[in-house]
Amino acid sequence: MTDRIAMRILLFGVYRERAGAPSIEIELPADARVDDLLAGIRELPALHGLTGRVAVAVNRRYADGDSPLGPDDEIALIPPVSGG
Repeated sequence: MTDRIAMRILLFGVYRERAGAPSIEIELPADARVDDLLAGIRELPALHGLTGRVAVAVNRRYADGDSPLGPDDEIALIPPVSGG
């Protein structure tokens, strides 16, 4: 059995609006990476379908899908922004 950890995810923009909260908690394997986080987010009804072009910041730095996550990391989901 793989150990699991609860991770708090900060939400911004449309993610915050859809979840109705500034953050969520999700349980992930102890050896989770950003791609695992995004897969878990896709399972949440309030955020389903919103992760196509999401940026993930880990400890205030943008992270790619292979970046490892730890229990004390600050994780944020940042939606795409448009402007002109």
